[in-house]
Amino acid sequence: MYLSRLSLTDYRNYAAAEVALAPGATTFLGANGQGKTNLIEAAGYLATFGSHRVATDAPLIRRGADRAIVRGVVSAAGRDSLLEVEINPGRANRVRVNRAPARPRAALGVLRCVLFAPEDIAIVKGDPDQRRRYLDDLLVSMRPRYAGVRADYERALRQRTALLKSAKARGAVPAGALEVWDDHLVSAGAALTAGRLRLVAAIGPRLADCYSAVSGTERDTGLRYRMAAVSGGMDVGPADEDPAGAGDRLASPPAGDPEPDQEKIALALREALAARRRAELERAVCLVGPHRDELELRIGGLPSRGYASHGESWSLALALRLAGYQLLRGDGTDGDPVLLLDDVFAELDAGRRDRLAALVAGAEQVLVTAAVPEDVPTGLAGARFRVAGGVILDD
Repeated sequence: MYLSRLSLTDYRNYAAAEVALAPGATTFLGANGQGKTNLIEAAGYLATFGSHRVATDAPLIRRGADRAIVRGVVSAAGRDSLLEVEINPGRANRVRVNRAPARPRAALGVLRCVLFAPEDIAIVKGDPDQRRRYLDDLLVSMRPRYAGVRADYERALRQRTALLKSAKARGAVPAGALEVWDDHLVSAGAALTAGRLRLVAAIGPRLADCYSAVSGTERDTGLRYRMAAVSGGMDVGPADEDPAGAGDRLASPPAGDPEPDQEKIALALREALAARRRAELERAVCLVGPHRDELELRIGGLPSRGYASHGESWSLALALRLAGYQLLRGDGTDGDPVLLLDDVFAELDAGRRDRLAALVAGAEQVLVTAAVPEDVPTGLAGARFRVAGGVILDD
């Protein structure tokens, strides 16, 4: 799979721009603030219908414009598909595939990308929501149906939270109202948690190898999913790694048998909701569900957050992205996902640069941004463009 053309209208600092692309490595060079990352962001937007930099669409619209349009021609399995997104802040975006209107969820998978960016360090060093987002974004990339599961859960969470706040303000909750949203939360939450557990089981065996390949060192690395609804936050992982015994009840299965018990997950969520009902009503906050779970990352037997050095954190963040890339690469029928490397090499020492370049050089398509040519390893030699003030020029 590769992106053969990318076209922007009123997107960020681009009034109008178009660039023809080819398989292999392509580098966009230019000083900071000229629009290099905007190109990578736009390509990623076509794949996910969201930005890795901002939570809302309004910043994507060029100042003075009322909408933006991103178009891309995706070549996969011997055929071309035209994917278009009209971004309308405050209104529903419009998606077209080969000129025909399509629902965004139905268009997921037309283009698949894996993005490496400086913001990835937050997966390791940031708050738990960064790690949950990593899991959920990868889950949707692998199985687009989880976009619906994720949306259903977020809707149930919003409605249930609003009901809790209303109940606190009025001093009472309408009979049966909370139970209805309990059911929605449990149903979508159990499905989302089961998907995350499958994903963690699949990533686990790859993580140590990817970390060693990037860092050039052998370290004991691992990850575990902690389900807050179980025993007040006990680990949910393979039972033989859970001396506290929580894994006997809800175990993320070992590699080779990645099928968690969704019914047990739903039961645990329902029991936790009942146990914490009073606390939720007092605080007007939803205290149970996958929005409170944690993906715990470890290096050398210690939690990476707070213990890992900057270099170790970077290597682990890159390893997580590489593990996701390997999963997508082995899972798809349309070839490799497109790799997007946004100013990543400037953050790495020479050894990590060269090792990362060697690991991704064989991808079907790699799009790279860099401030200066020296930041790009020779292993990613290919087409080059210069970006200046929202204009793309042949280098």
